[in-house]
Amino acid sequence: MADLQISTSAGARYFASLVPSLNCLRLVLNGLSFTTDEGLTKSVSRLGKPEELLKGPLYYVLVLILCAILFWRESPIGMISLAMMCGGDGIADIMGRRFGSVKIPYNPEKSLAGSISMFLFGFLVSIGMLYYFVALGYIQLEWVPTVERVALVAFVATLVESLPNRIVDDNISVPLASMVTSFLVFGY
Repeated sequence: MADLQISTSAGARYFASLVPSLNCLRLVLNGLSFTTDEGLTKSVSRLGKPEELLKGPLYYVLVLILCAILFWRESPIGMISLAMMCGGDGIADIMGRRFGSVKIPYNPEKSLAGSISMFLFGFLVSIGMLYYFVALGYIQLEWVPTVERVALVAFVATLVESLPNRIVDDNISVPLASMVTSFLVFGY
């Protein structure tokens, strides 16, 4: 089993997506009220309603599954997309709530502190993940253009996250914008 976790075999990506898949099932079952886990609902929802589990939290684990299966370790696209969603958008929410008194002029629901945190932490977590995978020999990158490209992806993801949007959840728009921009600048 340990060999499958670190394997470059095709099955490794599916094994890696097993935990997010189980979380996906758990969110769906609780969100549809087939099962009840108040601790889960309180920990991942904003209003404490089970149906909230079928939105942002579910999208989050679906993106984890998608990135594991599609990009695995061969492409920086998945790594950067996850870093922007987890490191960037995740910290933006925390910092925006804590230090977000100055709002963005075009979106009063978003703060300058949150957007700065989104860019900074999305960028840093992306570079950290890429460095790790380069050090392990899974991908090859030239660092100067990579840093520039990641900065551009972080900027686009931050801009998308900051826009007033009630149609598409950030847990979809941020990784999608990151994937498209990463594909355009990295080409694979």
